[in-house]
Amino acid sequence: MIVEYIQNYPFILAFILGLIPALIWLWFWLKEDVHPEPAKMITLSFIGGIFAVLCVLPLQKIVYDHLANQQFASFFIWASIEEFFKFLLVYLIALRNKKITDEPVDDIIYLIVSALGFVTFENALFLMNPIQSGDLWGTIVNGNLRFIGASLLHTMTSATIGVCLALSFYKPRLERLIYLISGLFIAIVLHTTFNLFILRGAEDNIFFIFGSVWLSIIVLLLLFEKVKHMRVQNLPNPRN
Repeated sequence: MIVEYIQNYPFILAFILGLIPALIWLWFWLKEDVHPEPAKMITLSFIGGIFAVLCVLPLQKIVYDHLANQQFASFFIWASIEEFFKFLLVYLIALRNKKITDEPVDDIIYLIVSALGFVTFENALFLMNPIQSGDLWGTIVNGNLRFIGASLLHTMTSATIGVCLALSFYKPRLERLIYLISGLFIAIVLHTTFNLFILRGAEDNIFFIFGSVWLSIIVLLLLFEKVKHMRVQNLPNPRN
């Protein structure tokens, strides 16, 4: 009865399985925030990341239909679309609100939350087929790979944008824009590189690929600590 229900409605279990790793990472990053953000805004940013997937999918299909034979170009554009919409949705929800993002670390937190919402829905879509076909082992394997791979990748790339915004928090508006564009570009390059390595790399390179992502997360944690201790020196908050 339960198995039949799951096979008839695979998205429910797929979403739950996709949500679990996201909640683990969400707990990890939120506990790093000395001044916790409002639960309402965290929830809305997470939902915004989910909706970003719905914006991305039709655009990625168009790219695939027209650039299927141009691997690098299609991957670069796919990554660009994902990083742009992950940022755009959370910007509209939280980042543009001066009362909410009142310290540098807030930019990183909200962008990570948006990325986790994005990867939750994306994970659910990836897990639907093995669940519907009754492939328990495939579900477990895919779920674990998404947990250590894609979840970290999306967290890393969105946080990269957040770090760039945070480092420019007390700078003039034009400099903040330059930092934002730089952050988006770095995130897109990292995202594209990861996808190309996954596609082209054999099993021999899988540990190197995921190891590189984990190393990037360590660097991110160090930058996160740096941002947490940033202090403005005789400069007005440009967001006031």
